[in-house]
Amino acid sequence: MLRPADQQDTRFLRDMLRHAYHWRMGDPDLPVFRYVKNWGRPGDAGVIASAGPNAYGAAWYRLFPASAPGFAFVDEQTPEVTIAVVPSHRGKGTGGELLEALLERARADGFSQLSLSAEPGQTGFYEKYGFRELRREDGTVTMVASL
Repeated sequence: MLRPADQQDTRFLRDMLRHAYHWRMGDPDLPVFRYVKNWGRPGDAGVIASAGPNAYGAAWYRLFPASAPGFAFVDEQTPEVTIAVVPSHRGKGTGGELLEALLERARADGFSQLSLSAEPGQTGFYEKYGFRELRREDGTVTMVASL
């Protein structure tokens, strides 16, 4: 079951950062918690996958200013996507369902595009949902989807 993320989900979203950015968590200079700090501000939206009270996946986006950009910063009007599914639920289509729902939400919210940062070996998954490579730097790929 998918449902919208709200402020009550902040702790879960924070926990999901470890799954989403596991490949970047070893660098203490990369502040990944900025993706959930003060969750619920204008430009924040997300979707939670759960079975009853047990959440097991999330996809969300957030706007960043040019003065404090995220990993996949394009501009101040392009929200950056974070997506993660707990290991026990991977490979069952949850990530695709979350991403499709988030893309729908972004369209409804009036955004023209979304961006995300991915490992080079993971870009194929995002390409299925309309994301295309924008640039490569520091071992990551910034991708953008037009809505």
